[in-house]
Amino acid sequence: MTENENRNTKVDIEYCKVCDYKGHCLELAEKIKASIPNAAVSCKQGRRGSFEVIINDKLVYSKLQTMALPDYEEVVEVVGEANLGAEPRIIKGEQPINCAIS
Repeated sequence: MTENENRNTKVDIEYCKVCDYKGHCLELAEKIKASIPNAAVSCKQGRRGSFEVIINDKLVYSKLQTMALPDYEEVVEVVGEANLGAEPRIIKGEQPINCAIS
Protein backbone atom coordinates (compact mmCIF):
# COMPACT_ATOMS: atom_id res chain seq x y z
CA MET A 1 0.00 0.00 0.00
CA THR A 2 1.38 3.43 -0.89
CA GLU A 3 1.34 6.46 1.38
CA ASN A 4 -1.47 8.02 -0.72
CA GLU A 5 -3.68 4.98 -0.25
CA ASN A 6 -3.40 5.43 3.53
CA ARG A 7 -4.64 9.02 3.39
CA ASN A 8 -8.32 9.46 4.10
CA THR A 9 -9.40 12.78 2.70
CA LYS A 10 -12.52 14.00 4.48
CA VAL A 11 -15.19 15.77 2.44
CA ASP A 12 -18.25 17.24 4.14
CA ILE A 13 -21.03 18.68 2.00
CA GLU A 14 -23.72 20.75 3.68
CA TYR A 15 -26.87 21.06 1.57
CA CYS A 16 -30.23 22.80 1.82
CA LYS A 17 -33.15 20.36 2.12
CA VAL A 18 -35.71 23.07 1.34
CA CYS A 19 -33.90 23.78 -1.97
CA ASP A 20 -33.91 20.02 -2.71
CA TYR A 21 -30.09 19.87 -3.05
CA LYS A 22 -29.77 16.37 -1.56
CA GLY A 23 -29.68 14.86 -5.08
CA HIS A 24 -26.87 17.25 -6.03
CA CYS A 25 -24.97 16.25 -2.90
CA LEU A 26 -25.36 12.53 -3.64
CA GLU A 27 -24.30 13.05 -7.27
CA LEU A 28 -21.17 14.95 -6.22
CA ALA A 29 -20.37 12.34 -3.55
CA GLU A 30 -20.64 9.60 -6.18
CA LYS A 31 -18.27 11.44 -8.54
CA ILE A 32 -15.74 11.94 -5.72
CA LYS A 33 -15.89 8.28 -4.62
CA ALA A 34 -15.53 7.08 -8.24
CA SER A 35 -12.28 9.03 -8.59
CA ILE A 36 -10.95 8.86 -5.00
CA PRO A 37 -12.36 5.65 -3.45
CA ASN A 38 -10.72 6.20 -0.05
CA ALA A 39 -12.25 9.68 0.41
CA ALA A 40 -14.69 9.87 3.32
CA VAL A 41 -17.63 11.84 1.90
CA SER A 42 -20.66 12.90 3.93
CA CYS A 43 -23.81 14.77 2.95
CA LYS A 44 -25.37 16.72 5.80
CA GLN A 45 -28.59 18.68 5.77
CA GLY A 46 -27.81 22.28 6.64
CA ARG A 47 -28.76 25.91 6.36
CA ARG A 48 -31.34 27.26 3.95
CA GLY A 49 -29.79 27.96 0.54
CA SER A 50 -26.55 26.18 1.41
CA PHE A 51 -24.30 23.92 -0.64
CA GLU A 52 -21.01 24.14 1.19
CA VAL A 53 -18.01 21.93 0.39
CA ILE A 54 -15.49 21.38 3.19
CA ILE A 55 -12.32 19.35 2.53
CA ASN A 56 -10.26 18.29 5.54
CA ASP A 57 -12.10 20.89 7.67
CA LYS A 58 -11.38 23.76 5.21
CA LEU A 59 -14.31 25.50 3.48
CA VAL A 60 -13.43 25.43 -0.21
CA TYR A 61 -16.80 26.34 -1.75
CA SER A 62 -19.85 28.20 -0.47
CA LYS A 63 -23.08 28.55 -2.42
CA LEU A 64 -24.16 31.02 0.26
CA GLN A 65 -21.38 33.29 -1.07
CA THR A 66 -21.58 32.54 -4.81
CA MET A 67 -25.31 31.79 -5.29
CA ALA A 68 -24.35 28.90 -7.63
CA LEU A 69 -23.45 25.24 -7.32
CA PRO A 70 -19.77 24.31 -7.71
CA ASP A 71 -18.20 22.77 -10.79
CA TYR A 72 -18.19 19.09 -9.81
CA GLU A 73 -15.10 18.25 -11.89
CA GLU A 74 -13.10 20.94 -10.09
CA VAL A 75 -14.31 19.62 -6.71
CA VAL A 76 -13.11 16.12 -7.66
CA GLU A 77 -9.77 17.60 -8.80
CA VAL A 78 -9.27 19.46 -5.49
CA VAL A 79 -10.19 16.35 -3.46
CA GLY A 80 -7.66 14.37 -5.51
CA GLU A 81 -4.96 16.98 -4.82
CA ALA A 82 -5.78 16.92 -1.09
CA ASN A 83 -5.62 13.13 -1.17
CA LEU A 84 -2.02 13.47 -2.40
CA GLY A 85 -1.20 15.76 0.53
CA ALA A 86 -1.85 19.23 -0.91
CA GLU A 87 -3.65 21.92 1.07
CA PRO A 88 -7.24 22.10 -0.26
CA ARG A 89 -7.62 25.15 -2.52
CA ILE A 90 -10.67 27.34 -3.03
CA ILE A 91 -12.96 26.12 -5.81
CA LYS A 92 -13.64 28.89 -8.33
CA GLY A 93 -15.65 27.02 -10.97
CA GLU A 94 -19.43 27.21 -10.87
CA GLN A 95 -22.25 25.48 -12.67
CA PRO A 96 -24.24 27.74 -14.99
CA ILE A 97 -27.34 29.19 -13.41
CA ASN A 98 -30.45 28.21 -15.35
CA CYS A 99 -32.42 31.37 -15.01
CA ALA A 100 -34.19 33.11 -17.84
CA ILE A 101 -35.98 36.39 -17.38
CA SER A 102 -38.57 37.12 -20.00
